[in-house]
Amino acid sequence: MPSGHQLKTLRNGRNITVREVEHASRRIADVKGDRRFCISNGWLAQLENGASESSIHKLFSLSVIYRVSFLDLIRLYNVDVDEKEKYERIADPYLTQLVIDDHNAEGGLLPSARCDNCVELATKLVPAANATRDNILYGYLGLADFTMYPMIRPGALLRIDTKQTRLSPGAWRNEFERPIFFVELREAYACGWCELQGNQLLVIPHHSSPASVRRFTYSRDAEIVGRVISYSTPCIDQEVNSNELRNTKAR
Repeated sequence: MPSGHQLKTLRNGRNITVREVEHASRRIADVKGDRRFCISNGWLAQLENGASESSIHKLFSLSVIYRVSFLDLIRLYNVDVDEKEKYERIADPYLTQLVIDDHNAEGGLLPSARCDNCVELATKLVPAANATRDNILYGYLGLADFTMYPMIRPGALLRIDTKQTRLSPGAWRNEFERPIFFVELREAYACGWCELQGNQLLVIPHHSSPASVRRFTYSRDAEIVGRVISYSTPCIDQEVNSNELRNTKAR
């Protein structure tokens, strides 16, 4: 149902005429000292017929008059504040971040159109032994994150087992056996090989990567989210990754 028709249904449910809405909104505008909160009966009729666009000020007045949540009204216009975290990933696809969607990536929003195939690939990532759905989170490797390049290229989708957070020294026969961890930093995330030296957590890049080793105070500035147990990664560098790679090497 169009948003205008839904607003009309709300008004009729309160048994209020468009003229009464105008009078009520004028009282609100007078107290606010702001005429933008005033709703003329002609404008409301156009809004309900889909011939006019709303504004946050007038929607606030309608939420008061109709006694409904302001957030519910703006949802009629495809604005849902609960989706803020999802769209933050789209707004900045260059950052490494968690894909938060109740333990799966299939219904979540991925940060970039260049990663459209990640949704399909997520369903193909092989679960690790003893890893249940409750243990699994997904991460997205930002387009500017070359820590594990070229083993894991920017734009990859990561499957993370949150039960595997312990760092233990050991010998690995090759780079694929060495555990890769997803790390939560202050307002950021990282992905890479990790070592603990005293209270210092080292995020170690792939030996072919242009990135440098990063040190953080553990666990004040960095915490292990979990071990990366599988991932999807492109086989070739996309144009945006190539540009970022050149910039990273230049720095």
